[in-house]
Amino acid sequence: MEAIKSSFPVYFNYQVQFTHGLFDKKNPLFVEIVQQASKQPSKLLWVIEQEVANSQPELTAAMDAYCQHHQLQQCGKPLVIGGGEAIKNDSSLLKSIYQAINEHGICRHSYIVAVGGGALLDMVGFAAATAHRGIRLIRVPTTVLAQADSGVGVKNAINYFDKKNFLGCFAPPYAVLNDFNFLISLPQRDWRAGMAEAVKVALIKDAEFFYYIQQQAQALTQRSMPAMQHLVRRCAALHAAHISGSGDPFEFGSSRPLDFGHWAAHKLEHLTAHRLRHGEAVAIGLALDSTYSYLAGYLAQNDWQQILATLQDLGFTLYVPELSQQLDKLEHPLNIFRGLREFQEHLGGELTIMLLEKIGQGKEVHTVDIALFQQAILLLKELR
Repeated sequence: MEAIKSSFPVYFNYQVQFTHGLFDKKNPLFVEIVQQASKQPSKLLWVIEQEVANSQPELTAAMDAYCQHHQLQQCGKPLVIGGGEAIKNDSSLLKSIYQAINEHGICRHSYIVAVGGGALLDMVGFAAATAHRGIRLIRVPTTVLAQADSGVGVKNAINYFDKKNFLGCFAPPYAVLNDFNFLISLPQRDWRAGMAEAVKVALIKDAEFFYYIQQQAQALTQRSMPAMQHLVRRCAALHAAHISGSGDPFEFGSSRPLDFGHWAAHKLEHLTAHRLRHGEAVAIGLALDSTYSYLAGYLAQNDWQQILATLQDLGFTLYVPELSQQLDKLEHPLNIFRGLREFQEHLGGELTIMLLEKIGQGKEVHTVDIALFQQAILLLKELR
C-alpha cells in the first residue's frame, strides 16, 4: 500500500519583555503587544490571582483606566481566583475560566491575560490552549519564580491523580510581560523561593551566573532590586535560550535538563501536602542531586560545598523529614524514590536525570544507585 507522508515546520515567536509600571497609562508596552497582530479592537479577558489583587488593591482600577485610555476592549470584570499549587488540583476553577471564555465570546483572535504566579499561569495557560484549540495568552508573571523561569516556558498544566502536571499541553504564550514592580510587594518567602530556579539553571549552564548569585546572596536576601532584576533577566534568558536552541522544545525525547533537582522536588511537594513552595522543594532537590553527584564521584567536594553553602546563604532549608520517611521501603507511597518512577513515567522512555560534573556543567545519567541516594539524604540530614 502507498503511504501519504506529510511533514511541515511550525514556527513560534514570542517575546519576553521587562518593564516597570506595565499598566501606567504612559507605558506603551501592553497596548503595543495587543495591537501588533491586528489594529482592530481585540477582546481582553483578565484572570488575576487573588493574592495579587489583595496586595495591590489599586491594580484592577489601573488596568481598567489603562484600557479605557488606550481604547482596549475588556470583557467584564477581571476573574479573580486563588493562587498556589492547590488551584491546579481544583477542576472547578478551570471550569470557571472556560465559562468566562464562553460567556464573553472569547475567540482565537482575543486575548486571555493571566496575572499571577506560576501555578495560576499554568492553569490559565491550559484553559487558553484548549479552548477553541488555542486562544492567545499573555502572561504577566508576578513572582520571582514565574518571571525568571516558569512564566517563560511553553508548558501549561494542571494536576490529576495526585500527580503534578498530569494533564497539560505545550502551547507558547503570545507574550510574557515581566513588570518588576510586582516583586516589591512579594512576601519574603516567595521572594526567596523563586531564586532556586536561578541557582538550578546556573548550575547546569552558566558557572559565572552561579558565582554572581553566590557573591550577591546577602544583597538578594535583603531584597536588593538591582541584584534581583539581574537574576531574573539572566535566568529568563537562559531558560528561553534552552527552549529555542535545545532542539526539543516540546520534549519528544526522554531528557529534560531544566528539571535538574525536580524529580525529588515534585514528590516533596506532594508528600508535604504543598507545605513547601515549589522553589523551596527545588532547593532541596538541588542539594540532594548535588550531594549524590559528589558521592558518586562526578562532582568535586569544593564545588559541592559551595552549592550547599550558597543555597543556605539564600535562606533555604535543605532537609525536611518527608525526605527520609519510609526510606528503606521503596514501594511505600511515602517513599521519596517513587518520584524517580513518576518522573520517568511523565516523560516516557528511559530514565534520564541531570546531575553535575562541575558548577556550570550538567551530566545526564540513565541509572542511579538508590543506596547512594539514601546516603545523600542522610548526609543532608546530618548537615542541617
